[in-house]
Amino acid sequence: MMIELKNISKTYRMGDNVVIALDKVNFQVENNEFVAIIGPSGSGKSTLMNVMGCLDTPDEGSYNFNGINIEKATDNQLADIRNKKIGFIFQSFNLLSRLNALENVEVPLLYRGMGSKECSRLALGYLEKVGLKGREHHRPNQLSGGQQQRVAIARALAGQPEILLADEPTGALDSKTGKEIMELMKELHAQGHTIVLITHDPSVAAQADRSVKIQDGRLYS
Repeated sequence: MMIELKNISKTYRMGDNVVIALDKVNFQVENNEFVAIIGPSGSGKSTLMNVMGCLDTPDEGSYNFNGINIEKATDNQLADIRNKKIGFIFQSFNLLSRLNALENVEVPLLYRGMGSKECSRLALGYLEKVGLKGREHHRPNQLSGGQQQRVAIARALAGQPEILLADEPTGALDSKTGKEIMELMKELHAQGHTIVLITHDPSVAAQADRSVKIQDGRLYS
């Protein structure tokens, strides 16, 4: 079991109101599975992604990540999980505008203390894997939205994570480019990657092996 959430709850206070973002969520992801979580804006799907990615902590419940009890993990262990075991893909790409494609992919590897030559070799390999050979020296503003998302996917893959968490990876793209990105995601899954994808789009969710719905902080199969 890659991910096991049990009775996860999360609330936020907004002024005088208490917002229930997650309400006793139970969710499991097996190794090498491709799962989509679909829900409208405000349904709790991004909060769920943040909890799974160890970017946020629940108020209640337990989280087991590939044998690690997250509630008992130290800050250093959590940082290690975020840096080495999880690859994040965001709707807004989150690329560094001053760096070219190659340098953006190298960033997480440099954080690990890897040598510059090895960083470049690995980063080039992953850029080629996502179809960007020849574009490695282009900065984000010289790339299309789809190409920027491919750089972001290459960056997520470069750390050789155990799971990819993709938050609306097609949300900022036109339909044609979105289809291309989903084809790439399916190829990555076929190569053995475990993927959890969050989306509001039923046509995107339908391309995963399994999809679950989230509404008002609750999951429905």
